[in-house]
Amino acid sequence: MTDDTELHEIGSDVLPEPGGPDEIDQTPEQTLLDKKINQHFAGVVVRKDLVKAVKGNAIVPSYVLEYLLGQYAASDDEATIQAGIASVRKILADHYVHRNQSELVKSTIRERGRYKIIDRVTVALNDKEDRYEAEFSNLGIKGVIVEAATVNAHPKLLVGGVWCICDIDYFHFDDSRVVPWQLGSLKPIQLSNFDFDAYITARREFTTDDWIDLLIQSIGFNPELFGRRDKLIQLVRLIPFVERNYNLVELGPKGTGKSHIFSEFSPHGMLISGGEVTVPKLFVNNANGRLGLVGYWDVVAFDEFAGKKKRTDKALVDIMKNYMANKSFSRGVETLGADASMVFVGNTSHNVPHMLKHSDLFAELPESYHDSAYLDRLHFYIPGWEVDTIRGEMFSEGYGFVVDYIAEILKSMRDQDFSDRYQEHFTLGSDISTRDRDGIHKTFSGLMKILYPQGEATKEEIEEILRFAIEGRKRVKDQILRIDTTMAEVKFGYLDRAGEWRAVTTLEEDEYPAYYHPRSNDGEAADSDSGGSEAEAGDAAPAETAPKIEPLFEGYREFQENQRGVSYETLLLPYLRGATEITIVDPYIRQFHQARNLMELIEALAVVWDPADELKVFLRTSEHTDGAGKLQKQMEFLFRVKQAAEVAGITLDVKFDDTIHDRWIVADTGWRINLGRGLDIFQYVANDAFDLAVKLQKYRQVKAFGVTYIREGEASR
Repeated sequence: MTDDTELHEIGSDVLPEPGGPDEIDQTPEQTLLDKKINQHFAGVVVRKDLVKAVKGNAIVPSYVLEYLLGQYAASDDEATIQAGIASVRKILADHYVHRNQSELVKSTIRERGRYKIIDRVTVALNDKEDRYEAEFSNLGIKGVIVEAATVNAHPKLLVGGVWCICDIDYFHFDDSRVVPWQLGSLKPIQLSNFDFDAYITARREFTTDDWIDLLIQSIGFNPELFGRRDKLIQLVRLIPFVERNYNLVELGPKGTGKSHIFSEFSPHGMLISGGEVTVPKLFVNNANGRLGLVGYWDVVAFDEFAGKKKRTDKALVDIMKNYMANKSFSRGVETLGADASMVFVGNTSHNVPHMLKHSDLFAELPESYHDSAYLDRLHFYIPGWEVDTIRGEMFSEGYGFVVDYIAEILKSMRDQDFSDRYQEHFTLGSDISTRDRDGIHKTFSGLMKILYPQGEATKEEIEEILRFAIEGRKRVKDQILRIDTTMAEVKFGYLDRAGEWRAVTTLEEDEYPAYYHPRSNDGEAADSDSGGSEAEAGDAAPAETAPKIEPLFEGYREFQENQRGVSYETLLLPYLRGATEITIVDPYIRQFHQARNLMELIEALAVVWDPADELKVFLRTSEHTDGAGKLQKQMEFLFRVKQAAEVAGITLDVKFDDTIHDRWIVADTGWRINLGRGLDIFQYVANDAFDLAVKLQKYRQVKAFGVTYIREGEASR
């Protein structure tokens, strides 16, 4: 422990003396985006890998650490960063209270008379003594008197507690009833001020793609490993912080970071276990009139909310339904209002097709919440099964906003309403109900404020987030229709100014149409894609009857980002069967994963081709332009694919052509396949031998792409 004079004032411009462990070994090279971020947001951004570097074994939220890093290391100057890291490490080492060292800290306070600590502080009213008393979570002391003015200035101290920087004094009294610990000063760890106009001005300097990547880096992730749809899913998690009374649910597999945002990202959010919820804790304590969490926090998130057998309080469910619909709750004869958003996150134990076939996408919820009236209050359902399991390489080493800064920006925009910004270009479908419309509007408004805080966006940008908002509400409503068959079906979509109708579907609807559209009472599939045949309806067909061969599809097909169930076997092979020569034109067979895509097409061909039949594959691609080393690697990859193909009797001939841009495949059967992305349709897959997606393409998520099948000659089959 060091003397207070060495710390000076946390948050002041004066740095403590350098100290602590050695510098970080490797400094990530700044990208063009990082340089741009530091140019326009100097002083309010920090390198995201620094949080891990300084955290050590301190069990504190990221926003606490980034608050300190923002004071000392918000720079792109390496010397300043290293000095700042040393300062923050020293502050944590000297003043953060570890529970297993609480007695040592108490002894230090006693010996010195006053000492500065970092701890979580909770305040309660002692009505017998008519005074406020604080409890320090890690230090383990309670009954510390707090001035009423302090509580009035920071009311969140009364509900859930707040991380604070405090001066604790020690005075011993002969009267054992008097607590010797006294509060000298208290400062919540959160930003004191910011310039919103400067934020808007700087936003105009970024393209939409760059801005989204900046936000993803601010959350802590590497945007290069996320597709556009994945990024939007991550950003939807921020809407409760920027939109009042927003009701969000996310159900999905374990380990996808569902609760991270609500526990680490903002000092205005409170994450609680779903099993710890009570009416007094959440809404109001009728015994003493004290408001619950919804009265003080912007976001109340319920972790581990799923679980069919979990016991629930029926009274709580009823109050919650009323609050989610009307933004109000009752305390005896008095009705109170609040604007806290509600977030429900939980794990699923079955995959999507299983849930759709046997129940619905809300099947994991406790019985009291598996209720159409409650579910209809939800504005958006995040498909957690689309979110990848968090891996080490997914974390960012780039620059992002100090989370406390962006948290205050989002909070300041809660009063604004951007829900009508699409109406200049589009009109929602006429049979979309008021509640559906509200859900779409709130999601659209939230995403507009996050992505386009200046309130301006192109027609295409507006359409993108409008479709996404509609999809999230449609996912809710379609599952409600499974639970409550009395509800009328809704056509989700919108009209442009020319009157053209644009329908919106959910991704799982496109992936599993046979399960997504349940069968009607007469046993027939509600959707023609769900299968079935005349033979199934009547007597079995004679054994000698040849199976009917369906003609190959001709025309254009589109696949959504994150869609599964796509493979070269189903996408390409039906059009290549019987060919003796296949020409592949793709300018981007350069990097390892692109060469692997080519190899996997060769593998798919090898499975269905007889090695005794000759098959010639001609590849036209372009040379790698990022230096001799990258070009050499490309040559090595293609040579290895060529060698492997020969084992299966497939000859691969490669020619380089730097003039090509479009991508297609032509077979001498007469079929031409125009591929929007070429063979590069799959998202990043880690080289994990125990990951099914590594071996089987149909379990991978794809990038958004389109494919056109054209029959060019009579030889086509």
